[in-house]
Amino acid sequence: MAAPSISAAQAIGEYLQSPDDLLKLAAYRKKLEKEKASIDARLKSGVKEQLDATRDGLRKLFSTRNNVQAIKDEMTSMDRLCADPQNVVSTFDQISRVSVVHRNFELTEEMVNNLIEMDSKLDNLEDMLEMDSQDILGSAPNLLRIHFQINKLEAFRNQTMHQAKRSTQETRANLVRRFDRLSKLIEAFDQYILGVARNILEIVRAGHPEVVVKLMKIVEIEGKEDEKAIAMKLVKKAAKLDVAAKFRSMQANARVIKYYRSKVQKCIIESIKVSFEDAFAQQGNNPAAFLENSLWIYQDIMRIEEDVVPCFPPDYEIYNLYIREYHRSLSNLINKIVTSAPEASVLLQLHGWIREYKKSMKELNVPPELLEPPLLDGNEQSLIEDYLKLIIKKLDEWTANLMKTEVEAFTKREEPPEVDSDGLYGTQGAVILFQMINQQVDLALDSGQGMILARTVEEVNRVMRSVQDQWTKVVDAEYKKQIEKPEEVAGGLVEYCIALANDQLKCADFAETLSGRIEPLVSEKYAATIHDRLNDAIDGCLDVAKKCTQCLIDIIFNDLKPATKLLFQPSWYDGIIAQIVETMRDYLTDYQTYLNSALFDLLLEDLIDSFLVAYISALANSAKLRIPAATERIKDDITEAYKFFGTYKKTKDLEPRFEVLEMILSLLEASKSLVFLSYWSFAKVHGPNIAFVETLMKNRGDLDRSAVNEVMESVKRKVKEEGLTDPPDPTIMKKIAIQGTFSRFLTRT
Repeated sequence: MAAPSISAAQAIGEYLQSPDDLLKLAAYRKKLEKEKASIDARLKSGVKEQLDATRDGLRKLFSTRNNVQAIKDEMTSMDRLCADPQNVVSTFDQISRVSVVHRNFELTEEMVNNLIEMDSKLDNLEDMLEMDSQDILGSAPNLLRIHFQINKLEAFRNQTMHQAKRSTQETRANLVRRFDRLSKLIEAFDQYILGVARNILEIVRAGHPEVVVKLMKIVEIEGKEDEKAIAMKLVKKAAKLDVAAKFRSMQANARVIKYYRSKVQKCIIESIKVSFEDAFAQQGNNPAAFLENSLWIYQDIMRIEEDVVPCFPPDYEIYNLYIREYHRSLSNLINKIVTSAPEASVLLQLHGWIREYKKSMKELNVPPELLEPPLLDGNEQSLIEDYLKLIIKKLDEWTANLMKTEVEAFTKREEPPEVDSDGLYGTQGAVILFQMINQQVDLALDSGQGMILARTVEEVNRVMRSVQDQWTKVVDAEYKKQIEKPEEVAGGLVEYCIALANDQLKCADFAETLSGRIEPLVSEKYAATIHDRLNDAIDGCLDVAKKCTQCLIDIIFNDLKPATKLLFQPSWYDGIIAQIVETMRDYLTDYQTYLNSALFDLLLEDLIDSFLVAYISALANSAKLRIPAATERIKDDITEAYKFFGTYKKTKDLEPRFEVLEMILSLLEASKSLVFLSYWSFAKVHGPNIAFVETLMKNRGDLDRSAVNEVMESVKRKVKEEGLTDPPDPTIMKKIAIQGTFSRFLTRT
C-alpha cells in the first residue's frame, strides 16, 4: 500500500516542533544535502542502467530482424525448389510415381490385414469389456488394454473412411457396415467409462482407487488426441492451399471429438445429485429422517479428501468440484424441503441442522468460498418465522374447526352434554384445545430457544382469547334468543352453560399447569412473558366461566320475573317469597349436581347479590308501604331467604351479606325522630345514598310529606357536616336503580 503523500510544510513541521529546534537548522541542512546527493547518485546510476539496457535491446531487435529476413529468404528459396523439383532432378517424375505406388501398396496391404484381423480383435475386446462391465465397482483389470486396442482400431477406421471419400457410395456404405461392430463397441466403451465416472466414490470405497487412476490416464490421452484433432481442423480451415493434403496424419484425421474430461466432470456432478436424491428417497422422502441420517455427507467429504483427490491430476481441482456440488445439491434439497410446506417440527430441526452443518464444515477445514451460496441464502432464521407462521396457521385451522363443531353443538343442543368421571357436565373441547396447544409448545421446546417458546405462548394466548371472545358472544346470543323467542329455541341452554363453564375452568387449570411446566425452562426475560400471557389466558377462561354462571343466574331471574314484579305489591303481603325461593331451589339443585363446586360457590355468591339487588330495587320502586305490615313481611322474607341460602352457606357468611336488608328494615321501622340514627349506621357502610333514602321515606305509608321533608333535611345536613362520601369499595347499593315516577307507573301497568 502506498504511503500517503506529505507536503513540504508537513515535512518541515516534523523537524521544527519547538523554538529550540531552530538551533539545529544547520545540522538538518547538512543531513538533507547528504540524502539529496545519495539520491542523485542512485538516480544517475539507474538512468545509466536503463539506457544501457535499452541500447542492448535495440541491437538485439535489429539483429533479430536481419535473421528473420534471412530465414524468410531461405524458405522462399526452398518453396521454389519444392514447387518444381523437376527443375533439379531429371527423374523426379518417375521417382514420385514409384513412391506413390509403393506407399499405396503398403497402405492397401496394411488395410487388408487390419480388416482380416479386426473381427478376432473385436471378439476379444467385447469379452474383456463384458467382464469389466459386469461389476462397475470392480478392479477393471482390462480397462487400459481395451482402451489401447480400441484406439488403434478407431484410428484405422478413421484413416480408412478418410481414404474412401473419393470411392463410390456403395464402397463407403460397405465400409460403414464393416465398421458397425467397432462403432458399437466404441459406444459401449464410452458408456462404461461414463459409468465408472458416475461411481468414482463408490469404486474408491470398494478399495479400487487404481481404477480411477486408469480412468484419468484414459481421459488425459483422449484429451491430447482431441487437442490434436482440433488443431488439425484449424489448420485446414485457415490454410489458403490444401496444406493438409501433404501430410498423411492430417489426411487420416476423421476423429470425433470426445470431450472426456468435460463428460467425466458432468458425470461426477450428476452422481452427486443422484446420491442426494437416493438418500432422500431411502428415508421415504421424510425430511426429518433425512436430516437425522445425514452423517454420510461428512463421511463422503472425508473419503474424497483422503482417497479420491490423490487419484486426480492437480489441475482438475477435484476436491473443490466435489465440495461445491455436494453443497449445491444439499442446498437444492433443503430448498425443496422448505417449499414443500413441511411440519413445524421439521422447520425447527432444519434450523438446528444448518447450524451444525456450518460448524461441521468449519471443523473439516472446508474453505468458505466453496460453500456458496449459503444454505437458504443465509436466511435460516427465516425458518423460525416460517415455523411460527405454521404454528399460527395450524392453531387457527384447528381452533376454527374445533369451534365450528363445539358452537354447532352448543347452539343446536340436540344431545345433552357429556358427563365426566366426576359426574359433571362437560365437553371434549377443552381437552382437544389443550392437546393442540401442548403439541405446539412441545415442538417449540425442542428448539431450545426461549424466544421461540415465548412467541409460541403469545400465539396460544391470542388463540385462547379469540376462543373466549367467541364463546362470550355465543352465550349472549343464545340467552337473548331464549328470552325473546323461547318457543323457537332448543332446550338445554342451562345444561350447556354449565358444561361450558366447567370446560373453561379446565382450560384455566391446563394453562396454569402449562405455565408451571415451561417457565422454569427459560430465562427470566422469557419466563416473565410466558407467565403474563398464560395468566391473561387464564383470566379470559375465568371471564367466560363467569359469563356462563351469570347467564345461569339470569335464567333464574327471567323465570322469576312474574314473582319479582309482585314484590311490595298488594299480593306480596300474603307471601310471595316462598315461590321465589322454591324456583331458585329447583335451579340450584341442578346447578350443584353438574357444576364444578368452585364455580357453584361463585354462582351462589352472585345469586345472593342478584337476589338482594332485585329485592332492594323492588322495595325502592314500590308503591306506598303499609307500615307495620310491610316491615313484618320483610322480616319474614329475610328469615325465609336466610333459611334457603343457609342450606348452602354458613350463617356467619350470610350475615354480612344480608346486613344491608337489616339496615334498610331499621330505616323503615324507625320513628320520624329516630330515622336519623338508623340512617347513620347505614350511611357509614354504604355511603349517603340520598336518592334511595328519600324514595324509601316517601314509600313509607306512616310518614306524610312534611315528615319526609323534615327527615331528609336532617339527613342532608348531617351528610354535609360530616363530609360523608361513598366508600372506596362500592357496595351492593351501587347496583340499585331508582326509577322515576313515570317509569314506576309503566312497570305497574
